[in-house]
Amino acid sequence: MQKKDAVHEYLLSKPLSSVSQPFGEGVDVYKVKDKMFATLAPEKMRQSHTGYWWLNLKCDPHEAQALRDIFDSVIPGYHMNKQHWNTVILDGSIPKGEIERMIDNSYLLVVNKMKKSDRQAILLHL
Repeated sequence: MQKKDAVHEYLLSKPLSSVSQPFGEGVDVYKVKDKMFATLAPEKMRQSHTGYWWLNLKCDPHEAQALRDIFDSVIPGYHMNKQHWNTVILDGSIPKGEIERMIDNSYLLVVNKMKKSDRQAILLHL
């Protein structure tokens, strides 16, 4: 799952998710009920652009570090709180199912922090 379109479609398949570009053109921000759970943007940090897309995902702090230890293409969240966000470099080295699991976890972390009525309404669609 290294193609932007496949990741974009999966992010938008989450119930009540939406996408906008509040940080400017090229940086897609995915939200559920106005709460951000992911960003997707072309590589920004390196001088030699590889063409990979970077996916920022919310993550449990303990799992965030474990994923960084397991996968070379998971790094501390670029322009995010490094304790709670990871950047996944979509270079093809991480299996599709693992990326989907990370997306699912990010989405649920955000949903689980919502007020009970919003949370229950969203969880009905899962």
